[in-house]
Amino acid sequence: MDDKDEFLDIFYDNIDRDGADRLLEWLEKSDFFTAPASTRRHCAFKGGLCRHSINVYKRFVKILEAEYGEGWESKVSRESVAIMGLLHDVCKVDTYVEDFRNVKDETGQWVKKPYYKVEDNLPYGHGEKSVYILSAFIKLTREEALAINWHMGEFDARVQNGSTLASETYYRYPICFLMHLADLTATYLDEEVPN
Repeated sequence: MDDKDEFLDIFYDNIDRDGADRLLEWLEKSDFFTAPASTRRHCAFKGGLCRHSINVYKRFVKILEAEYGEGWESKVSRESVAIMGLLHDVCKVDTYVEDFRNVKDETGQWVKKPYYKVEDNLPYGHGEKSVYILSAFIKLTREEALAINWHMGEFDARVQNGSTLASETYYRYPICFLMHLADLTATYLDEEVPN
């Protein structure tokens, strides 16, 4: 099964919210299934965004099972887990553009090497941009919106500029912290940085 099929299986099996069909239609028309997850780091390859989203969803389920046991669904629904895990990075849709740069190869010769650059036509932030986009299609719960908004944790620009709101959110809503852990563990344990 390829990544797109796996993503769609998880989506169809778990997400049944009003507007989910329109959201999926938008994802299909966008570059979500072919975009990278980053320019140079984790899943920086064609289709990397879809792969990363699946990895985060799977890590999130494992973390919830480890933290709460088999009864984890009494804390958070499967639908919420799928929404948070699969869709936390929709902010990256239609943001990466393929380009070329000059680099020296192993012989010292200059060659053109392909890479992804960022051209963000909706500079709304990161997690907050995902919440904004998703809210155009589906109604998010408070916990879903907060988890998606703060999934970057200490790597969020607002936190790096001194905001303590991510930390406050994690204390009030532990599921949001666990979602952040899912993003971190998927990124650093499941995904390779391309050469």
